[in-house]
Amino acid sequence: MSTLNPALVPAQRPAQPWYREPYVWLVLGGPLAVIVACIVTVYIAVTHADPVLDRSATPVRVTPAAVETLSPEARTAAELSVMPANQARNHAVTPTLPKD
Repeated sequence: MSTLNPALVPAQRPAQPWYREPYVWLVLGGPLAVIVACIVTVYIAVTHADPVLDRSATPVRVTPAAVETLSPEARTAAELSVMPANQARNHAVTPTLPKD
């Protein structure tokens, strides 16, 4: 017959509610964080919508062969019309109009 030492037997702790258990929050924490991040992302997307661009304005398109026939004012206007595209692209591969 064996006897157990009462000092070595772990004490039974009283039952706790489910929300007091740390593993519940470890399991639920990730999905709850994703849901909160989704709500914040939708809020930002709805409140900070990008403006609609006007499609009626047509950009000035100049072929390289027509560059020689442009006056300096027209050449400057053509360069300014493509300036936002040039700023947004890689300047190493973006062609520029030759200077006089």
